[in-house]
Amino acid sequence: MTPEVGTDGTLTGSTEEADSATARPKRRELLPPPALIAISLYMLVLAVVIVLGVVSGQIRPLYLVFSAVFIAAALGLLLLLRWAWALTLAAVVLLAGLFMWKFSSQHQFPFLAQGLMNLVFFLYLVRPEVRARLR
Repeated sequence: MTPEVGTDGTLTGSTEEADSATARPKRRELLPPPALIAISLYMLVLAVVIVLGVVSGQIRPLYLVFSAVFIAAALGLLLLLRWAWALTLAAVVLLAGLFMWKFSSQHQFPFLAQGLMNLVFFLYLVRPEVRARLR
């Protein structure tokens, strides 16, 4: 089919390429990528560990604030919200620094592993493809 010029100066006919482009507009996917789900689950696990520490008396109750922040960040990240991305980004950067410092002072391998994992999460979260999916 050849395009024709209408009375208002617009094209009224279309080609096959234009039909396929207009038939399926680009939409954001509704589900977050699997890596964001994994990071959210990690944040929830950290929150649960803090709550269990407070219940057992090993951690002061003031640390429940961190638990609430981690839960809010995890749930917001699952909903692809930009503020939750920023909150999660800040949390993983601070946790990476904390665990690296603990490793340098105590020389225990689990601190190094957790610090490197937080660093990997940070490097994933700052990718432009991840930021483009957020609302």
